[in-house]
Amino acid sequence: MKEIRISTKSRTELVDITSDVQKVVAESGVADGVCHVYVPHTTAGVTINENADPSVREDILMELNKIIPLQDNYKHLEGNAAAHVKATIVGSSETILVERGRLMLGTWQGVFFCEFDGPRSRRVLTRVA
Repeated sequence: MKEIRISTKSRTELVDITSDVQKVVAESGVADGVCHVYVPHTTAGVTINENADPSVREDILMELNKIIPLQDNYKHLEGNAAAHVKATIVGSSETILVERGRLMLGTWQGVFFCEFDGPRSRRVLTRVA
């Protein structure tokens, strides 16, 4: 298992970690297999989406913030209930096929760490098999 460390800068942001994950794959020596990416946080997640146009990230966050507002009569009193809901919707893991030592992502795809309760220091755990 390898760990990727991330320092986020905003309450909500999508951080492109594709090159970090690819580096883990390359260092693993696995030619053909799978790469598991897991976020061990209850207010963050991971997703695969377009990484060619940064406005896609902005649109995703805009819509998540619309449907899950920061304040909405939540019972959880820490002030981060919306972050827990967003993390549940996005999910905490992705599995990506590896072929010839490369992540098998589509032309426009990238791997994104999803921060919903930042800024914080975060971890992403990876395993290539």
